[in-house]
Amino acid sequence: MANQALGMEINDLKDLYIEQLQDIYSAETQLVEALPKMADAAATPELKQGFLDHLAQTRTQAERVASILTELGEQPGGKTCKAMQGLVEEGSEMIKEKAVPAVKDAGLIAAGQRVEHYEIAAYGTVKTYASVLGYGQHAALLETSENEEKATDQKLTMLAREINVAASA
Repeated sequence: MANQALGMEINDLKDLYIEQLQDIYSAETQLVEALPKMADAAATPELKQGFLDHLAQTRTQAERVASILTELGEQPGGKTCKAMQGLVEEGSEMIKEKAVPAVKDAGLIAAGQRVEHYEIAAYGTVKTYASVLGYGQHAALLETSENEEKATDQKLTMLAREINVAASA
């Protein structure tokens, strides 16, 4: 298999698939580090629990991606997802803001939804690549993760309805 270390060429869809999977793995491992901090910063018990629930899910998603990469003869690590770095930094800035609890929670939800939308797009893309490349089992696993991300986004939207109203008072 082609080594996907920084600077290696991406010559075909399979190479791009592997590169994108490594990127997602990096994103998920960064999120595993960030979610406990977001949970600690949340004032609303339901939001705090939502971040903790998503932490367990994120660990499982990282394991799924790692298993796919291993099956392809590739290492999960070695790449840094720059997009997730930026999204995590945005969340860190919100954690540090001096704001009333409801307003901070509204900001944490916004940061969380940006992450979810990025992940939905990333999983949708690699799911499509897996299908085109004939990796039906991979596509099914990636679709599971994509659906979990969509469900998390919906949960955040539901929480935002109440929290945003409280933040506007």
